[in-house]
This record gives sequence, C-alpha cells and structure tokens, in this order.
Amino acid sequence: MIRYSTAGESHGRCLTAILEGVPAGVPIAEDFINKDLVRRQHTYGRGERQKFIEDDKAAILSGVRWGETLGSPITLQVANKDWENWGKIMSLSPADRDEKFELSRPRPGHADLVGALKFDRRDVRDILERASARETAVRTAVGAVCKRFLEEAGIKIYSYVHAVGGVEADIPDGVPAEELFARAEASPIRTPDKAAGEKMMAAIDAAKADGDTLGGMWTVVVTGLPVGLGSHAQWDLKLDGQLAQAIMSIQAHKGFEIGQGFGAARARGSDSHDEIRYAPGRGFFRDTNHAGGLEGGMTNGEPLVIRAAMKPLASLRKPLKSVNLRTKEEMTAEIVRSDVCPVAAAAVIGEAVTAVVLADALTTKFGGDSLRELKDNLARYVEHIRKF
Repeated sequence: MIRYSTAGESHGRCLTAILEGVPAGVPIAEDFINKDLVRRQHTYGRGERQKFIEDDKAAILSGVRWGETLGSPITLQVANKDWENWGKIMSLSPADRDEKFELSRPRPGHADLVGALKFDRRDVRDILERASARETAVRTAVGAVCKRFLEEAGIKIYSYVHAVGGVEADIPDGVPAEELFARAEASPIRTPDKAAGEKMMAAIDAAKADGDTLGGMWTVVVTGLPVGLGSHAQWDLKLDGQLAQAIMSIQAHKGFEIGQGFGAARARGSDSHDEIRYAPGRGFFRDTNHAGGLEGGMTNGEPLVIRAAMKPLASLRKPLKSVNLRTKEEMTAEIVRSDVCPVAAAAVIGEAVTAVVLADALTTKFGGDSLRELKDNLARYVEHIRKF
C-alpha cells in the first residue's frame, strides 16, 4: 500500500523521492520533516560536508495542500548545496568530460569495484555517487512523513546509540523508551549513557587522528503498535523479514536483530519466550519482551525493539591497498571525503525506514483512503482484540 523510490547522486543537483499510498488527511509540514533532517545531519562523527556545507531541508513538491496529504503521490526534494562546487565533475554534458576528474582506484569495502564491474564503468565515481549514504537524506524525509502518519494512529518511534567501536552504553532494564530517547537527544552522539557517550566521542576523535573510521550499533523502539501487523501466512508478508530488508538496505549495515536477537542463540527456551498474561479490560499481555514485539512475523502488542550493526565506513584518510582499474597496478585506494563515524545519524535513518515499513503494514491491515477511515477501522479492531 505504501511504497517509495528515490533518485539523485551525492553531488548532483538534488535528491528526490516519490512516496505513494499515504492516506488523505494526514497533517504534515516541511518543518516537521526538517527536524529529522537536522537530527540526521548534526551528530558527532560527521564529516566536513555535513558540518559546514549542507543545510538539509526538504521541499514538498506535490501531494499536500493546506497542510494535509491528499492521498496522491507525495514528491519530496532535498537540494545538494555542494552541487555548486561540482558542476563540471557532475555535468550532464559530454563536453565537460575530463580524465583528471576520474577515480580509478576502488576502495575496499565499498560498492566501487563490484559496481564498476557490473555496470562496465572505468570511473568509480559513476558508482559511488549513487551508492553514497547521502541518499539517506531524502529517505529520512520519506520516513518523517510516515512517522507523522503513524503518530495519528498512536504509534511512536524512538532511537538511540548503544555502541561505538568497542565502547558500549549501559542501558538499564525497565527504563521507558521515551526517557532513553530524551537522554539520547541531549547527547551529541545520541546515547542515553552520558559517561559512555564521552568515551565514544573520544574513540571517534582517536580514529579521526589516525585517518580511520568507526562503526557501532543502534536501537529503535516502537510503542503503540496494535496486535497483528504483518502475517505468518506467506514469507514476504512476515513483518520481521520486511524490517530486516529495510534496515539492511541502509548503507554500511551488516547486522540486524529483533528483541533478544543473537542472545537467544545462547539461551534456553525458558529464558527466551514471554509468558502470556490476561487482564479484563486490558486483554492479553506479557511481563517480558524477549521477542521484541514480534512473533510469527506479526506484532504482538508489546514494543517493537530492533537493533542494527554498522561497519566502519570504507573511506579512509590512510587508505588500504587497491588496484588501478585502467593500469592494473597495485596502488592505495582513492581518498574520498567522508564521515568518521555516522552511527548516530544511522539511528535516525533507522527510525525512518522502520516508519515506512510500519506505515505500509498499518495501511495493509486497516485500509482506508483517508486517515479518518483508517482510524475508525483501527479503533474497532483494537476494541475487538481487547474483548477477545
């Protein structure tokens, strides 16, 4: 029901997305979207471009009138200010072709080499411009629209960083997601653990001084989800699979887990599953949430908890060995401007892609061409579940 596509290169004129399937009547404004773009852009570990050049703002070009969605496709655009400095390099005209701009030494760990081989390109810029995580700026804008839609259904999405390099945050059990989120939002590295945050930033500084990069891990928590989004009936309808695909599509991500995740592989079943309780007026519930809010590919009414692992970026100031695509000589890889550690930004992007998957699941389950129709359907269903 909800789908989107993006277009644009890292140093092209702009990034564009078309989002379809959002019901009519959802209140939305550019300011709401731009708050998430600021959260994505200004976090500790970002590079010079994000700090000093770009000022990401989304423009809504279609699908909204007088502050409400129309039910028609929504077009979003984020301009690249750095385009002003790259007009010749990224020119559309063959007359501007200049070999001095070519990049021929692919970076290990990046899309450079395999993309060049697959698409028969001798200049890896033809690959890296689209493979760049710059694309996630407009995905964050898409996710913000979906977050606003989910808020109308009582669904909230939070995130925080829980590891950078070898530094892990201490996240106490039982602390509400809202409180962890508030602490994270006050941190430059977006972690709820202030002491760990200082160590994370020191580790990022050390990696930068060494010409290196760092990865890490982040968590997204979603509250207010009704029982039964997703389905057990077919492989591609399972919500956990859809979430995994969305998260793993974020550049540089290498790991994904739900709830207890990989920890369940080291535990017994009696320590991995959540006992079922019932109370009149409340219905079925659990005292624990090892499942992370998903069972059998469906939401079970508990908070959705997902985690992801991001590798260190492949763009190093002290590059690794590579091979020149034209001469086949062994050389060091290209040095391309990049972030040192964008894990905090990745958590915000994680919120966005999670929001898109959940918005699609919500409209698939409850239908409705308008927000009012969908909310009426949702309310009746929730009441039915409560009285089951």
